[in-house]
Amino acid sequence: MEDGIKKAVALKYEREKDRAPKVVAKGRGIVAEKIVELAKEVGVEILEDRDLVEFLIALDVGEEIPPELYRAVAEILAYVYRVSHRKFPE
Repeated sequence: MEDGIKKAVALKYEREKDRAPKVVAKGRGIVAEKIVELAKEVGVEILEDRDLVEFLIALDVGEEIPPELYRAVAEILAYVYRVSHRKFPE
């Protein structure tokens, strides 16, 4: 957050129907705080990556992430998957 304003981007990926993760919400300031608050309320894992959020926030809502971000986002999704399975084993 180079400018000191909080930023947040929410991604969604459904393996069966999506080619790549897509942006489902994004915002700065109060909107970013609300995105984080809602994620916490529903138990969505939150991961901070200031560099990645700078790239993701430039995308439009509904837009798939570009191929050059696949590796970074895949690492985040793998982390979230591991953590969520520890909290909610099948």
